[in-house]
Amino acid sequence: MGEKSPFTLAGVMGWPVAHSRSPLIHNHWIARHGLQGAYGLFAVEPKAIEAALRGLVALGIAGCNVTIPHKVRAMELMDHVDPLAKRMGAINTIVVQRNGELHGFNNDGFGFIQSLKDAMPHWSAKTGPAVVLGAGGAARAVILSLLDQGAQEIRLFNRTPQKAQQLVEEFAGLGPYQGRVIAHPWHERHGALAGAALLVNTTNQGMHGQSALALTLDDLPTQALVFDAIYIPLETPFLESARLRGNTTVNGLGMLLNQARPAFEAWFGVNPEITPELRHMIVATL
Repeated sequence: MGEKSPFTLAGVMGWPVAHSRSPLIHNHWIARHGLQGAYGLFAVEPKAIEAALRGLVALGIAGCNVTIPHKVRAMELMDHVDPLAKRMGAINTIVVQRNGELHGFNNDGFGFIQSLKDAMPHWSAKTGPAVVLGAGGAARAVILSLLDQGAQEIRLFNRTPQKAQQLVEEFAGLGPYQGRVIAHPWHERHGALAGAALLVNTTNQGMHGQSALALTLDDLPTQALVFDAIYIPLETPFLESARLRGNTTVNGLGMLLNQARPAFEAWFGVNPEITPELRHMIVATL
């Protein structure tokens, strides 16, 4: 690569991408730390993803986040993929190396786990069974992170049972995790909450414009931690029900903010903090 510019440029690549709050997050940190740089929106159609990724090097861009629908295809185009991202089957962060190579990472799991610890500092995945609803990309990151943190039993539910079973088989192939993730029929989700220490919703049910998640919480212990990957709205009907019955609840905003931290450090060389000011700024846009 040529001479490195003192101005560092990064961004988020997706299609569509205008809704992303990532520019607000990263540009806030850039200003807070007095850095020379900027973070922008890269609207890239799926057919142009390969050319766009190679363009990062030509333009001297430090890297980018990758969002829907590019997370899987972008991973295939990397020169190197972090082992954790390989296991997750997708990337969400690209860092351009000094030699021009593109290295892919997935920080979603870090963001999820850190958001739980922010809400409950002494939380541990080893406390008891986890119940996970959904079997998409977010569920994959959540489950793998819980397993890495020592979870011994994960009860997986999805409206399409084949997708849940596919995830189970993938995790069974990871050796030490065999038998720890078990798929159950969707209609059994209510009773499966008995004895759970963690309940996670990764479906879109409860998101703005979607119907509420149909789940009866009667059997859920009140000491269980309840997480919803959704952050628009900040409190879904599901989280409200859990809060009103005494459970500690966590929305998806913490996951969004925390997954941004390692990417920012890789591009700009600073490990940023999530301050109340930043949270309030993001909330004001929701």
